[in-house]
Amino acid sequence: LARVLGIFLMVLCPQVPFPTMVALLCMWFGISLPLVYLGYYFGFRKQPYDNPVRTNQIPRQIPEQRWYMNRFVGILMAGILPFGAMFIELFFIFSAIWENQFYYLFGFLFLVFIILVVSCSQISIVMVYFQLCAEDYRWWWRNFLVSGGSAFYVLVYAIFYFVNKLDIVEFIPSLLYFGYTALMVLSFWLLTGTIGFYAAYMFVRKIYAAVKID
Repeated sequence: LARVLGIFLMVLCPQVPFPTMVALLCMWFGISLPLVYLGYYFGFRKQPYDNPVRTNQIPRQIPEQRWYMNRFVGILMAGILPFGAMFIELFFIFSAIWENQFYYLFGFLFLVFIILVVSCSQISIVMVYFQLCAEDYRWWWRNFLVSGGSAFYVLVYAIFYFVNKLDIVEFIPSLLYFGYTALMVLSFWLLTGTIGFYAAYMFVRKIYAAVKID
């Protein structure tokens, strides 16, 4: 998606020099593409996880869930705390990217990242605990979506920032902003979703490893 967006923008922007276009293509196909296949190779060779207990082959009937156990409600509720932890820092990041301001609080940014990881992990564990208590065992993808719910608030904030902070009226700059914002939101969703999933997975392994089965 990033390659297609970049090529599309370079075609629409005649001020981009041809050597710059060639250099970007060489970086994409010389660095990004080999890394994709390298990650595929190591991921294919990785052994699957060994679960502490066996899974029942007969699926159990899931009872009717409460309204707050709805997937979309969970996404909205779980995304508030991680987004609140990084809200102020997100403003400085957007200002540095789109308003040419200097950003020098990298130590504070690392601290905010640690807080984000901890908050995503805690929210994910709490949500999967409530779900298992409600006898809903389908927590894998639901937990990934719920723990990445803060990306929705990042998207809303990006739209708010574009409307209230930036004076962009032309089509190409608007396409550039929303294109890179969409990539940023997607990457942030994958990051927070992965953090929450692994935290919930370790929690589930821990509690089920304590179950004694004769």
